[in-house]
Amino acid sequence: MSLTEKNKRYLRTLGHKLKPVIIIGNAGLTEAVLNETGLALNHHELIKIRVNAADRAARDHMIDEICNSTRATLVQRIGHIALIYLRNQDKPRITVT
Repeated sequence: MSLTEKNKRYLRTLGHKLKPVIIIGNAGLTEAVLNETGLALNHHELIKIRVNAADRAARDHMIDEICNSTRATLVQRIGHIALIYLRNQDKPRITVT
């Protein structure tokens, strides 16, 4: 899904108050983490993910892999925190026009 800058600004506003729902620790990105991320996106649509990797390239790779496997869109990434969005087709909670 492609988001305009106006959409991203709106989603960043909504995501500002959110706490990370998914925290990726020392075990890295596993199949269980990807499944939980999919469930969280299905329920919340907009979630924060904390990636505890020391290397910036490793963090970027994990975030890209999460977005590709869940078909989510990266809204914003600041340091270890990524904000991602995936619209729920059955029961949309957030209206992005």
